[in-house]
Order: sequence, then C-alpha cells, then structure tokens
Amino acid sequence: MPGAPQVNKAFPPANRVAQPVDGLTEAERVRILAKSAHFAPPPMVDAEGRRDLVGLTREELAEEMAAIGEKPFRAKQLWHWIYHQGVRDFAVMNSIAKPLQAKLAERFTIGRPGISTEQTSTDGTRKWLFKWRDGQEVETVYIPDDDRGALCISTQVGCTLSCSFCHTGTQKLVRNLGTAEIVGQFMAARDSYGEWPTPKGEEGRRVSNIVVMGMGEPLYNYEATARALNIVMDHEGIALSRRRITLSTSGVVPMMDKCGEELGVNLAVSLHAVRDDLRDELVPLNRKYPIAELLAACRRYPGASNARRITFEYVMLRGVNDSEAEAHELVRLLRDLPAKVNLIPFNPWPGSAYQTSTPEAVRRFAAILNDAGYSSPIRRPRGRDILAACGQLKTESERLRRKPAA
Repeated sequence: MPGAPQVNKAFPPANRVAQPVDGLTEAERVRILAKSAHFAPPPMVDAEGRRDLVGLTREELAEEMAAIGEKPFRAKQLWHWIYHQGVRDFAVMNSIAKPLQAKLAERFTIGRPGISTEQTSTDGTRKWLFKWRDGQEVETVYIPDDDRGALCISTQVGCTLSCSFCHTGTQKLVRNLGTAEIVGQFMAARDSYGEWPTPKGEEGRRVSNIVVMGMGEPLYNYEATARALNIVMDHEGIALSRRRITLSTSGVVPMMDKCGEELGVNLAVSLHAVRDDLRDELVPLNRKYPIAELLAACRRYPGASNARRITFEYVMLRGVNDSEAEAHELVRLLRDLPAKVNLIPFNPWPGSAYQTSTPEAVRRFAAILNDAGYSSPIRRPRGRDILAACGQLKTESERLRRKPAA
C-alpha cells in the first residue's frame, strides 16, 4: 500500500514532462489496436450457426441482406425493428412478409446477453451479471436518479490495468467484448425497464445516459466500443445523443485523440493522484502516459468547453491522496482546463488495504476545488450492498472460483 504523501513535499516532484504531440504517432495507435486483436471475442454466432444481427453496422447489415438475395432497403427495415422497436423475433416484424421472416429466422438471430443474476440495491441501483455464449461474464449497473438514470457498461471481461484501489482490476483481462456484447448490455437494460420502442426525444427516458465506466479500459478495446456507441447514437434507432454518453479512461493517451476525433462523446479521466510517483502506484498505466502527457491530451480533446467539461475522477483514499496540499496542486494542474472533479469516497472491498477518507478530509478537499471555481461534487456511493459501486465490479463467477472450499 502506498504511504501517506508528505505535505511538505514539493509539487510536482515528478521528473517527466509531456511528450510533443508529434510523439503520439499513428504507429502507437496501430500497436494498441493490434494488441487488442489478441483478446478478440468469439464470433457472434449461436449454437445453431445463426449470425447475430446485433452489433452489425448499417453497411454490414446491407451486405448480409445482399448475400441472401435481398434488397438493401431490408437492412433499414431490420435496423428499425432491432434498435428502435427492440424486437427480438422476426415473426413480429409486420412490415416484412412471412416468407422472408422465416428465411431470416433460419439464418440469423437477434441476441441478448444471458442473465446469470440480477440484483437490486436498497437504493434502487440494479446490477446484472451478464453471461455470453462462451460462458464468460461481465457486470453492468443501472444507477437511478429520480425518473431517469445512467447505465454503466463494461467493455472487457476483466481488466489489464491493475489499479491498486480497484476491485475490478484484480480480475485479469480474459478478452474484449464484441460490439454486440457492448450494445447488448444497453438493450438488455431497456428490456428490463420495458423501454421499447425508443421514446421520442430524450426526455422521459428512464435509461437516459450511458457511462462507459464498467469493467475494462474502453480505449484498449476501442474499435468494438466505437462501433457500439455509433449504433447507440444512430438517430433512426436507439438515438442517444453524444452529450448523453461519457467514456472513462485511465489515460490511454494516443487513443484519447482518436476517440475525440471520431466519437466526440464526453470524456472522463481516472486521475486519482497529482504526482507521478503516487499515480504510478495507484494507476500503473501512468508509467507509460504520465500526468503531464495525460493533461496535454485533455487540452487537445475536441469539444471540451465550459458547457461540456472534462470530468476528472478522484477516489479519496485516507492518508494517501486526500491532503489539502494535493487539493491545491490539483487546482494548479487543471488551470485553464474546462473541468469538473468527481470526488469518490473509496468503496471498500474484501482484501483491500485502503481506507475511505474521512468526511472532514473530503469536505476540505472539495472546498479548495470549489473555491478555485471547479465544481467538485462528492459522489454518493450507490449499490454498495450489492458490490455495484465504483471500483467494486468483479464478476460473481470469478469470486466463486477464488472462494476457498468449505
């Protein structure tokens, strides 16, 4: 466990500086994408050999129709039924003739993840343990807020980052999720809340926002994540606007640039420390992309403004990163950045060496940020009783495998 920071330590003690933008080469992005391919998901085909239509782009859907001798407009019809109406049975698609319905049912399926468990917290938070065709599982959480709420979706089975305070990070990366598996979490949540067809406009939606903050680092599974989010944002289907989507990263700097250019969704950054030596321990990815380089990428992020501020997530760890000196340094680091800071009381999990900061320390930290003009809400822990709070996601199957025999 990292020791408590010394208040009299000079800021910043790190000896690393941001690399020039030219140093973030396309070759580095290619390397990341190539590494991602080693953790590719299995083909989206069911036990009967039928191709899952969920997760296909519009172009791919048209290609599938052409392959069975159908016109391109069939793809548009299917897109509407799958993503606007939420239909899973071809026989319900009354704009398609029955012979074609049968033909589609022979060759294709409209999948959803299996549900191993579904739990609802005393505060209304709901957590699903979703099971995929190869038996792997991930957790997804719905966090309600009055008559609406955010769905926290996962992008990987396990995680490769090993952040020392994060329960999810103690499960090693098994594989990436495919596009169908990522968008399928949202569709299954809508099933659960009976929110089909897609409500008109964005008001009145119960599943109103997506936060890509579940299991895994989404920018290490960028291609599938981007395809899934583009499907979610398509105006003829689920039709969720990019301002309703927040992608969280621990700081995969080269892919942050790509995400900003291609998706333009809201950005959240898991910061958790203001010094490289401490962040190296809390978020080991920092050794590759240190704080200065990370913040430079944030300043480049397209669309960042006072209206669409970058969110910095900061887990409050008692005696580790919660001093007043660190709050003042955080203000200095964020200078001139359109930013807000979510202060997250640490959510304990079995075996963790960390403790939650005292309420007084969190309030002092928040006051310093607020006085400097940075909104710094203290996140109210949700779903702790079902291990659904921030940093607690870890599949039940993994927990059971590790549990000693009686």
